[in-house]
Amino acid sequence: MEPSVDKSNYCTDTDEMINWFEKSAENAVAVQRQTLRRILELNHGVEYLKKWLGDIRLQDENAMESLYATMVPLASHADFEPYIHRIADGEKAPLLTQDPMKTLSLSSGTTEGRQKFVPFTHHSSQTTLQIFKLAAAYRSRIYSIREGGKVLEFIYSSKQYKTKGGLIAGTATTHYYASEEFKIKQQHTKSFTCSPEEVISSGDYKQSTYCHLLLGLYYCDEIEFITSTFAYSIVQAFRSFEELWKELCHDIREGTLSSRINITKVQKVVLDIIVPNPELASRIESICEEVEREDWFSIIPKLWPNVKYVYTIMTGSMQPYLNKLRHYGGDLPLVSADYGSTESWIGVNVEPSSPPEKVTFAIIPTFSYFEFIPLHRSKSQSYNNSHKDANLLANDDFIEDEPVPLSQVKIGQEYEIVLTTFTGLYRYRLGDVVEVASFHKKTPKLNFICRRKLILTVNIDKNTEQDLQLVVERGSRILILSKSKAELVDFTSHANVSKKPGHYVIYWEIKGDVDENVLGECCTEMDASFVDHGYVVSRKTNSIGPLELCIVERGTFKKILEHFIGNGAALSQFKTPRCTSNQVLLRILNVCTTKRFYSTAYG
Repeated sequence: MEPSVDKSNYCTDTDEMINWFEKSAENAVAVQRQTLRRILELNHGVEYLKKWLGDIRLQDENAMESLYATMVPLASHADFEPYIHRIADGEKAPLLTQDPMKTLSLSSGTTEGRQKFVPFTHHSSQTTLQIFKLAAAYRSRIYSIREGGKVLEFIYSSKQYKTKGGLIAGTATTHYYASEEFKIKQQHTKSFTCSPEEVISSGDYKQSTYCHLLLGLYYCDEIEFITSTFAYSIVQAFRSFEELWKELCHDIREGTLSSRINITKVQKVVLDIIVPNPELASRIESICEEVEREDWFSIIPKLWPNVKYVYTIMTGSMQPYLNKLRHYGGDLPLVSADYGSTESWIGVNVEPSSPPEKVTFAIIPTFSYFEFIPLHRSKSQSYNNSHKDANLLANDDFIEDEPVPLSQVKIGQEYEIVLTTFTGLYRYRLGDVVEVASFHKKTPKLNFICRRKLILTVNIDKNTEQDLQLVVERGSRILILSKSKAELVDFTSHANVSKKPGHYVIYWEIKGDVDENVLGECCTEMDASFVDHGYVVSRKTNSIGPLELCIVERGTFKKILEHFIGNGAALSQFKTPRCTSNQVLLRILNVCTTKRFYSTAYG
């Protein structure tokens, strides 16, 4: 029998939903032990666990955590990959879970340059429904929305396919949008997406985006909030809107559909909805003509007067899109969506009014069993040598201590998350670096810091994704202050070690014309803004060369997006890689580079 989430999963009362979580949070330590016991009971005897536990049943909850951590090693995706491929090829023996697996998720592939299979079960869909309902309950306490209102959701499915063994494979978002839980979610949160399933699953993100915008405008007075999985998708949609608004107005006026929509099922379902509305089209046109002169500032509240907030993931690699989102949203609240991964949901935003830069996520202790590897930042090699008792594992960007359970985490300490899931992952290193900011009752509230492996390094220097973002912010401020009114559209980076000395390369796509002297200043400012001790010392001794800023032509990052989508990723999942060594992406970036600048920091 498939493991199910708490029975309150099917309650519709907001207070009851919150009370369920508050009780779980208050008893988080005991709930975590129960969660681990339940996972191990459900999957006792599977091949992976038998390798480490034999026939031993870990039943004593008080000793279970320490015994489990002693007997089962920490693991990465590579450790599970052979088992997952055997499952994908049709092997029926219980390898990771006792229940036969019917579905596999594909990770986005934007982090490491290739997509990975991750187990997906009915439990995955149920926990997604649970966290959506819980998050909606907390939001409703601050932002009241009308029952039966509509939501403009920029969501996208990609194609599902069958593996050699007959399992359905596709992105986690694709599985969820196709599930019964997605329909239940709309009923229970009393808000309904304005795009039908045919638009969400069209398989062509450009056609889906056009129809999302068209239907969002058609229902503009009924839209209660605007959402997408990632901030990128909303920014991408409104950048498209800047070019498409006249065509959209024409379709609303005439009750027609643009010739750019050529998928028959999409044409039919949209044309069944819209009827000619000249009055609405004229109103939208008037607003767009006015807002276009102001570079589209506050376009969202002006076109959607009843929208209460914009709701999406804005942490990590999405943070660079915040300024543009605020530009489009004007005074609308930006509410950060919840914390999860392809492998498991992790935490809920219990304070929706917190600004995205300060958002924390309260761990939901029933979803998975969580462990935390304490991380200490390395300032130099001498610092490394002073921590001989710490465990130096494969990643040397941090000094690691022994993993601890949820009950032993400390405020202010940084950790890497380790997951044991109902879907067959055991002591799985997620690769996310988080800081414990505080506690909600007895469950930790996490501040997402960065992805662990996304670092720029040439030798002893170690710069995280967060470090890079801070540096790019410093450099782009010069753009903002210049009279050019230019705007940074997107960026990525690369540690070029093919030349001696190695150096950092940062790629910028810019909207607007900028004086070359200004771009040279931006480059030097970024180089001088890296504060990592190893980088500063290496630059001063010229063991790392001057930073290189490459300006790429307009549309370059759209080509990168299309590369990933062409390889099976969905727009809902897409994250621009902030640091890449992927040769295909580097080829696109270098072919599209129009100007290069080198830092004059450090002489």
